[in-house]
Amino acid sequence: MNKPMSKIEKLIAELCPRGVELKELREIGTLIRGNGLQKKDFVEDGVGCIHYGQIYTYYGTFADKTKTFVSAELARRLKKAQKGDVLISGVSENIEDVCKPLGWLGGEICISGDMFAFRHNQDTKFITYLLQTPDFKRYKARFALGAKVIRVRQDKILDYKIPIPPLPIQQEIVKILDNFAKLEAELGAELEAELQARKKQYEHYRENLFAFGEETEKKSLGDVGEFIRGKRFVRNDITQEGVPCIHYGELYTHYKTWARESKSYLEPILAAKLRTAKTNDVIIVAAGETIEDIGNGVAWLGESDIVIHDACFAFRHNLNPKYVAYYLQTNSFRSQIKRFISSGKISSINAAGLSKAIIPIPPIAEQERVVTILDKFDSLVNDLSDDLPAEMNARRKQYEYYRSQLLAFTPLNKENAN
Repeated sequence: MNKPMSKIEKLIAELCPRGVELKELREIGTLIRGNGLQKKDFVEDGVGCIHYGQIYTYYGTFADKTKTFVSAELARRLKKAQKGDVLISGVSENIEDVCKPLGWLGGEICISGDMFAFRHNQDTKFITYLLQTPDFKRYKARFALGAKVIRVRQDKILDYKIPIPPLPIQQEIVKILDNFAKLEAELGAELEAELQARKKQYEHYRENLFAFGEETEKKSLGDVGEFIRGKRFVRNDITQEGVPCIHYGELYTHYKTWARESKSYLEPILAAKLRTAKTNDVIIVAAGETIEDIGNGVAWLGESDIVIHDACFAFRHNLNPKYVAYYLQTNSFRSQIKRFISSGKISSINAAGLSKAIIPIPPIAEQERVVTILDKFDSLVNDLSDDLPAEMNARRKQYEYYRSQLLAFTPLNKENAN
């Protein structure tokens, strides 16, 4: 960062040695409010358009192509954004998304109501970066109105003051911030590729570790254990303390292969009416929105019993519990239960279907050896999965720090400007 900063300092000394003038947005441009575009108006092909919600759900910081289109007939009646405009969302349920900027670098497009196109005479990327700063976020929060739906008035946006250095300085700052964004994206892609490679390697070893020969006994799950279905409770029943419980949705959103502690709890009076899994049971999810959710299992290694939801089974057996849980992740198990899964809005499987799946039964010592190897792989992949967002967050904070430094100018003292 030293070289680019030195160059900027040189430009500042040359072009604005007494400071940089602060101007309201209205002094450098105008806001054009969109109109009359609804999601139902989208067509497969036609004139490019952006709906206000897409600014914070689909697009990043800059864009030159639209995701959606409207007919040429409707487009004639709609307000337009031009290349170089900064698109600004005007409404959201989330304060973070209100006034989110999108630097538009493409051709003319239609824009919906509840968003603005800021047409100006400065560098588009420079303005966009300024509207991402903590200062602007604090400013908009003071004027954001509404409970369920939050809005910021057009005049309040235009009241915001920003530093306006000469264009060569704006362009040099943009180069640096663009490069930071590029490096951040490359790092994210590199870390994600590494994670996927480790996952594939892990899956390969897992499949091979369960590929026992003919000499290894194989039995159906129904022959080596029993399935105990949970009883119904709802998310509103869950408390911060009490009797440990597992809601079926948590099996594929929170838990991994095994657990000793629960995320959720129930009041003792309600828990006494429900069914529990015991230590070393494998809790298997039996319902979900996708087929891939069905059959996920967690080995319960906690010291106490745990209440299970009615979309779960406790599989009680005499095998190594983690061995069973790892086996439930294999392609072999998945392919066996697939034909027993009923699908619709909610996919599900019953105990009879799960019972038919065949599992290899090596000696306990071999089961423990498999578990030891897979525990190491599992830990490696999970550590990398945890490191990815942590590393990206660290880079993002570094980027935001430098962005704030680059966009912090000494205000012009107008009395001494001459």
